[in-house]
Amino acid sequence: MTPGRDRTAATLGLDVDHFNDRLDRWSPAEILKWAWETFEPKLVASSSFQTQSVPLLHIIARVCPELPVIFVDTGFHFLETLAFRDELQARYGLNIVVARPAVRKSQLLTKYGGGLYRRDPDLCCYINKIEPMQRMLSGMSAWVSGVRRDQTAHRGGLRVLEPQPTGLLKIHPMLNWTNREVWEYIERYRLPYHPLYPAGYLSVGCAPCTRPVSSGEEERAGRWAGIAKTECGLHEDWKDNVNVEGRNDQSAQ
Repeated sequence: MTPGRDRTAATLGLDVDHFNDRLDRWSPAEILKWAWETFEPKLVASSSFQTQSVPLLHIIARVCPELPVIFVDTGFHFLETLAFRDELQARYGLNIVVARPAVRKSQLLTKYGGGLYRRDPDLCCYINKIEPMQRMLSGMSAWVSGVRRDQTAHRGGLRVLEPQPTGLLKIHPMLNWTNREVWEYIERYRLPYHPLYPAGYLSVGCAPCTRPVSSGEEERAGRWAGIAKTECGLHEDWKDNVNVEGRNDQSAQ
């Protein structure tokens, strides 16, 4: 079986290569409309509720407001992020679904002690972000994510449709937009921005792993600053995370 046919079989009979060629020329709204009509009710989106997230959330509210939007509440977010999430939900009527880690914060500290995000950031992200998202995606056919090609080298190699090893189809409506287009959309529709954005937080994740960005740095430079890590793992191939949880005993020592 050819790779193309293998991907087709894994994603509900879609010819992924053919659709990628088509969707690469479509607007985010057109991609979302197609995704909702194709996969509803087994379609979900996810959002980190930062400034760059707002255009996609605004488009969701216009095109498919019933679409569940998953927010992974790690327990380590800035209070401003939680308030911004609630503001956007009230303003646009978003169907937000909150996912939380199976391991409570107190249990995490008991097992690993403080500072797991420094000692083993991949394990920290697995426990607090990836595992909750995996649970929320169980039984789903497709997942909408707002990543863009211009954000990181890894994201630069993505396609609009990305079949996952689990059989899930990941859909990236915003993939071809640039940072400039994001801001043009924000200004055109007078959309709100994250409360920490004026303080230099151009990209916002968990508070312990996020710092303000200095002048001249790229927008995600404040994420996991000082180490090689650039992704939490949600937007990478999950087969690479299979053995992360196996480091539990070693990290707990």
